[in-house]
Amino acid sequence: MYARPTYEVETVLAARAGDRGAIDELVTSHLPLVYNIAGRAMNGHPDVDDVVQETMARVVTGVSGLRDPESFRSWLVAIALNQVREWRQATAATPAALDEALCLPDAGADFAAVTVTMLGLSGQRKETAEAARWLDADDREVIALWWLEVAGELTRADLAAALDTNERHAAVRVQRTKRRLESARAVVRALSAPARCPGLAAAAATWDGMPSDLWRKRLFRHVRECQACSEQASDLVPAERLLAGLGLVAVPAGLAAGLLEAARTAAVPVVKGGLLAKGKAAAGSLLTAKPVAVTAAGATLIAGGAVVVQTIRPEPAPPRAAPAIATSEPASAPRSPSPSSSPSPTRKRRPVKPYGRTVDTVDQAPPRNRPPAPLPRRPAGTVTISGTYGHARYGAPTMTHRGERLTITGRGYVQVRWGILYHNRVGHFQPATWTGLKGKLFHVASGGGRRMDDENAPGVTWMGSPETGFVRLPRGHQQMWQNEFYYLDGSVTLHNNEAGTDIDLTVAPKTWREVWADISARPDPAKGILRYGLTRDTGDDRAPVPQYLTRARPADPARVPQRSRVWGS
Repeated sequence: MYARPTYEVETVLAARAGDRGAIDELVTSHLPLVYNIAGRAMNGHPDVDDVVQETMARVVTGVSGLRDPESFRSWLVAIALNQVREWRQATAATPAALDEALCLPDAGADFAAVTVTMLGLSGQRKETAEAARWLDADDREVIALWWLEVAGELTRADLAAALDTNERHAAVRVQRTKRRLESARAVVRALSAPARCPGLAAAAATWDGMPSDLWRKRLFRHVRECQACSEQASDLVPAERLLAGLGLVAVPAGLAAGLLEAARTAAVPVVKGGLLAKGKAAAGSLLTAKPVAVTAAGATLIAGGAVVVQTIRPEPAPPRAAPAIATSEPASAPRSPSPSSSPSPTRKRRPVKPYGRTVDTVDQAPPRNRPPAPLPRRPAGTVTISGTYGHARYGAPTMTHRGERLTITGRGYVQVRWGILYHNRVGHFQPATWTGLKGKLFHVASGGGRRMDDENAPGVTWMGSPETGFVRLPRGHQQMWQNEFYYLDGSVTLHNNEAGTDIDLTVAPKTWREVWADISARPDPAKGILRYGLTRDTGDDRAPVPQYLTRARPADPARVPQRSRVWGS
C-alpha cells in the first residue's frame, strides 16, 4: 500500500504557497500516476494525452486552494477520473466515441499493448494486461485504480475517493470487477490455446476479433461449461500477486516535457466547463496542443524535477587496438612534474590511495522486518544516460543483450534494476561490469522489496526454479537485490556481459527521495514487498564501491576483475 512520505506533504504545502519548484516536483512525480489511470480507463484512446494535460492543468491551478495536504493524492486521482468521465460525455456523439462504444479503439494506442511492451510483461502478467481489453468502460475505471493500488501507488482510501464512494462500497466494486477480469483472463487463455476447442471456435464464429465486454460474456459461458477450456485456466495465479510491485508505464517524452514547461509558467487558464467539453478549438490552455513527437534519436524522461535526456543513438565501439585489461590499475601512477617546479630528489611521492571499499564475500540477508539505516543525502544535479540497449522498460533504457552498454554522466543517484530471465535461459552467469570511471561511484543502497534469491513461490526465486534451473553466482559475487542504487559524481559505462544466463539491466536516474522511499517501504508480501531495503552508504569516501569497477577501458569489458580497487578521484 502507498504510504505518504513526509516530504510529499511538505512539497504540497510549498506548492500551495506558490513555490514554483514544488509545483514542478508535484507535476513530474505524479504525472506517471495520472497517465496510467487515464491510459487504462480510456483503453489507450488517442485523447489520453488531452485528458492527462487537462488533469494536470487543474492540479496546477487548484493546489493553492487544497485544504488538506494529506489528501493531495486522493484529490489528484479524483480529478483524473472525473476528467476521464467528462471526456466520455463530451465525445459521446463523435465517430471516435462510436468506435469506443463498439470496442474499436485505435490499435496503435492500445494501452494494454503499451503496458506489455514497456513493462516487458510475459506469461500470466501479459495475459492479465490483455484481459483488461475485454472489460467495459466502468470496469476499466475500477481496474485502472485497483491495478495501481496493488502496485503500491494508491491506498484504498484514494481508490474510494476517486470512485466517489466509501471504502466498503469500493471494496464491493473492486471484487465484482476482479471477477470479470478473471473471466476475461480465462477467455484470453482459452483463445490462445495452441489447439482451440471446437466448441469455442463455434461460439466465436461471428466474432470480429476485437475484445469487448459483450463477447467476454458470450465466450466465457462456453469456457465455464467446457471441461477442456476450464482446464486451460486451472493454473491462473490471482491477479494481485501478478501485479504487485509492477512499475508504471512511462509517460511519452513530449507530454512530460510540455507539462513541466506549463507547470513552470504556473499560469495555466482552465476553460470553464472543461477543455474537452468546449472542444479542442476553444481550448486556450498552455496544455491543449499535443507536443511534437520526439525523434527516434533520443527520449526525454522526467527524473526528480529535471529533464534528463537519454540518448538512443549507438555509441562508437571502443578502439580495437585497446589491449584487454585483466587487472585493476596500479596502486600509484606517475605524475608529470609541474612546468614551474620539480620535486626534490629526496622527497617521496605520496601514493594515491584507493577510495571506498568493496565487499567481496556473499553478504547475509538482513532480517526482513529490520528497517534500513538512515540514508546519507549526497549533493545531486542532472544525470544523463546514453548508449546502446534493447528497449525501454519502466520508462528507462534496458540492456537486454550481450555487448550493450550505457554511459552514465553527471552527479546524482542511479538505479539498476535486475531482471534474471531464468525461464528463457539458465547457464553460465557473466557479471555486469563498470568501466572508464571518471570521478567516483558508490554503491549506496539495495532495495526493490526483495533480494533476487528470495522466494516468490515455494521453491522458486527470482534466480530460478527446480524446473528451469537456478542461476549460480560466481564465488564472492554479492547477491543482487531487485533494485541496486548507486551514487555517481563523474561518468562511467555499465556493460551487459550476459553469457549463458539471460539478463536484463534497466538503468534510470533517481532522486534521494525516490531511493529512500524504495528501501524504506514497509514489507507487505501481498504487494510484492518481501523485506525492507538495505542502506550501504556511509556518506563519505569509506562507502562501498561496486564490484567489477575499473577506470580502464578494456577491449573485453567482461574481463574486469571482481575486486574493485579504484585509485584516486
